[in-house]
Amino acid sequence: MASNAPIGVFDSGLGGISVVREIRKEMPGENIIYFGDSANAPYGTKTPGEVRKLSFAIVDRFVAMGVKAIVIACNTATSAAVNDLRATYDLPIISMEPALKVACDRGNGEPQHVIVAATPLTLREKKFIALMQRFSATNTIYRQPCPDLVEIVEHDQLEDHDLVMHTLHRYFDSYDLDEIDSVVLGCTHFVFYRDYFRELLPSSTAIIDGNEGTTRHLHDLLAAAGKLAEPTTQGGVTLKNSDTSERMAALAAKRLND
Repeated sequence: MASNAPIGVFDSGLGGISVVREIRKEMPGENIIYFGDSANAPYGTKTPGEVRKLSFAIVDRFVAMGVKAIVIACNTATSAAVNDLRATYDLPIISMEPALKVACDRGNGEPQHVIVAATPLTLREKKFIALMQRFSATNTIYRQPCPDLVEIVEHDQLEDHDLVMHTLHRYFDSYDLDEIDSVVLGCTHFVFYRDYFRELLPSSTAIIDGNEGTTRHLHDLLAAAGKLAEPTTQGGVTLKNSDTSERMAALAAKRLND
């Protein structure tokens, strides 16, 4: 039975809007409520306990709104809270993790050199360490925390080319980039930097994010449960944020429609 109930998507700030854009492209009939917690951003430098508390508050809000599924469009919140959230709530909760498997599988058995760019909390949490251990025996994996990339998006500095490139060089100049097969964008904020990464990296280096795979997983779960929106339905996106300023509302709409 089809369902026109909304899908709830949340992130520590504006990064998860990159996931909303992918969902809207692939599932145009769905209604999406997006909640960005920009008033408490960044999550990547908080403790796991703090992130869990914030995540539960957001999911409580979504449940009260009657959502049919929740997407944690935040690798950091996934690392800190997804297991507890799934144990507490009886609805599909789709999470994200850095797309390291995709990067390593590109080698078709040949060892890969992969940089995972993410927040500090994501890279040090047990969930990512376990993921990394699955592939580190046959691949070389580098963990690169990039907290300032979150701040640049949240402060509407993404169009400042010099600032962005200076920041990327600060994080990545220590690597021999000609030896890197893939860079994994392990934070949804970082997807907005895809063109900048393409400028920074050799043409042979792949740039990988998890948005498409997350959207595909969401679609499959809803289809299996018979909860996809009616094919004739015209969906939409409602943007909400814990920072209720007009500046943030305008910036969120800008990121959605870029």
